Amino acid sequence: MTFLSAPRPPPDAELAEACATDLRDAFADYNARFRAITQRAKRRFERREWTAARLDAIERIELYDVCVAETSRRLEAELGERVGDKALWSRVRDRYGELISPLLDQELNKTFFNTLTRRFFKTRGVDPSSEFVALDIEPTDRLTHPVPRLNYSATRSPEELFQRLLEDFHLEVPFADIATSAQRISQSVVKQLPRWDGTPRVRAVEMLETVFYRERRAYLVGRIFGEREYAPLVIALVHEDAGLRADAVMVQRDDVSALFGVTRSYFQADLETVGDAVVFLRTLLPKKPVNEIYTVLGRAKQGKTERYRHFYRHFEASDEALTLAEGEKGLVMAVFTLPSYPLVFKIIRDRFAPSKLMTRQDVIDKYQLVFKHDRAGRLIDAQEFRFLRFPRRRFAPELLEELLDSCRSSVIEDGDDLILTHMYVERRLRPLNLFLKESPPELVERAVIDYGLAIKDLAASNIFPGDLLLKNFGVTRHGRVIFYDYDELCLVTECRFRELPAARDDDEEMHHGAWYFVGDDDVFPEQFTEFLGLPRRLRELLIARHGEIFTVPWWHQVQDKLNAGHFFDISPYREEVRLG
Repeated sequence: MTFLSAPRPPPDAELAEACATDLRDAFADYNARFRAITQRAKRRFERREWTAARLDAIERIELYDVCVAETSRRLEAELGERVGDKALWSRVRDRYGELISPLLDQELNKTFFNTLTRRFFKTRGVDPSSEFVALDIEPTDRLTHPVPRLNYSATRSPEELFQRLLEDFHLEVPFADIATSAQRISQSVVKQLPRWDGTPRVRAVEMLETVFYRERRAYLVGRIFGEREYAPLVIALVHEDAGLRADAVMVQRDDVSALFGVTRSYFQADLETVGDAVVFLRTLLPKKPVNEIYTVLGRAKQGKTERYRHFYRHFEASDEALTLAEGEKGLVMAVFTLPSYPLVFKIIRDRFAPSKLMTRQDVIDKYQLVFKHDRAGRLIDAQEFRFLRFPRRRFAPELLEELLDSCRSSVIEDGDDLILTHMYVERRLRPLNLFLKESPPELVERAVIDYGLAIKDLAASNIFPGDLLLKNFGVTRHGRVIFYDYDELCLVTECRFRELPAARDDDEEMHHGAWYFVGDDDVFPEQFTEFLGLPRRLRELLIARHGEIFTVPWWHQVQDKLNAGHFFDISPYREEVRLG
């Protein structure tokens, strides 16, 4: 009788090779699926398929976690009990690094690998034995590969140059009047760059071949050269009933920075490789952090990696204490910051004030809604981090006390360190209530007016902030008012906007609190101004400019349009840069 022995498991080198190859192919598959979704954007714009474009944006955001889950299941089946063997994973990491070394975007591949190992091992902090760790490098420093671009010389008139430029992008929709669009672009460039003296003012233009799409616009992105200097050049195109039209031109860095900012949804830009595009965009926006450029290009995980890398370098180079953030204490979140660094860290409290009728999962769901929603330039992007390790000594005493008292379920004490198991990280803004107290009158008035416009923009994107208190809004360095407190945020279409009932007798008139029934979704717009705490002069200014937001009919009109599928046009740039 012959007995067959069980097949021997492959040696570690063979197993590591198989896993590393699988991981390389898994990221390549993710990248191909990411690009397939992105490539639809051109067709969506040409056919004005705006609803489908929004669904594509959500699908692309969710794709990373989908591919990580697929890869995790495959590796668990392949490795069996050895899926938790760190020595094996160290060999896999080394071989994976060799396989991806020729790739231009290898940092994206490394982040994908780290995402998987952190989930397998539930890593707390950073583990050099099982992941790629390079906190002291800039991911784009070694990139010298030029991103594909188109070049134009101003051999004749600027109008002719810009007409040739518009013709070269080959959109399958004709311009309504391409000569007029080119002429207006030329006139706007001259107007916005008056300091460019000399003849000709424009010597050359260099444009990325890739068109950037977002919401209902297409953007041509590049730079414009004078005799001795250059500036960004972004041309925004819209698709109207009559055809294409150039809607705006941006040549000031502040305008382009806001367009690529943390309050906007991600671009759909079909880039063969990402790193070289990031390098080019940094020439336009040298003050823009690399993490924000990766993120706005839809590479949110890489954006998180670069944000952590940059913060860690700054944190390690100083002995500054983490402190509670300025502003009123939140009822749902504990918020802290490193004063010299432009971020805030937000941790969900264990218990909420009685007035907050929600659960921890409700708060997480609100942040997920914002992550996938059209942020309309009025909602700040929040990145979710888990298991970040900090030295205990770097927490100011009052912050440490608050975290251990009200956020205990999100804090692990590990020797001399604290591990924060779950938090959101956002760009720090100046709270609007503080900004109004400390700023000169003209900036205060401008901020109050923009606060009303922010509520309108949010409503047009189907977002109701829930809590309109000034402390829940912040002001950017450009003076733009942004909403950042999401625990009571909801969709406008889910609200029930009501008139305040009239009191029927003296008892109801004098009753403390509401004598009438108030449902969970009920909203009374005429009460908004009572809770803002604005001085009379500023309250009257707000009502004069945006009084409709305090009336029920205005909200009903917005709801009716949203329910009918209407798309509001929320301009992503200043009126001053629009054409015609």
